[in-house]
Amino acid sequence: MIGSVTQWSAAIALALSIVLPAHSAEIPQPTVFGWVEEGILLPENVSVKIKLDTGALTSSMDAKNLERFEKNGTEWVRFNVEFQDSDTGEINSLPFERKIVRNVKVRGAGGAEHRPIVIMEMCIGNEVYNEQFSLKDRKKMIYPVLIGRRTLETLGAVDVSRTFTTEPRCS
Repeated sequence: MIGSVTQWSAAIALALSIVLPAHSAEIPQPTVFGWVEEGILLPENVSVKIKLDTGALTSSMDAKNLERFEKNGTEWVRFNVEFQDSDTGEINSLPFERKIVRNVKVRGAGGAEHRPIVIMEMCIGNEVYNEQFSLKDRKKMIYPVLIGRRTLETLGAVDVSRTFTTEPRCS
């Protein structure tokens, strides 16, 4: 009896060792992004460097010349996004207009300020994300766009030892 249990256990272990590796190969692996990636703001098709920032909750974007205005009875904001032309290396600026979905009060070492939050479409990898971004003139920041944890939880894992792991390819 003990011999037959041992034989069955060995047979089951052998079967599992054969079946499990083949089965686990079929499970899709999650995408792992670097801490800096390239993204495309849509529908304007502006390519920007983005920093995947696990320390920030909400995503934020460098927005120059912020101007609030009213459109059809709702609050909107007009702003410029600076980007570097990949062919010439020249810094360009493009105007954007977005509806303000809410305002947020941000407290920092310099005091408190109110920032508009807008919805932006951004292509990262091969997916388009509709995400909330707080807008602020971030001066001459290296990364004009910070992606916060609210977006990262749907985006995927971040490997801080890597950068530019994927190109944006959204149709």
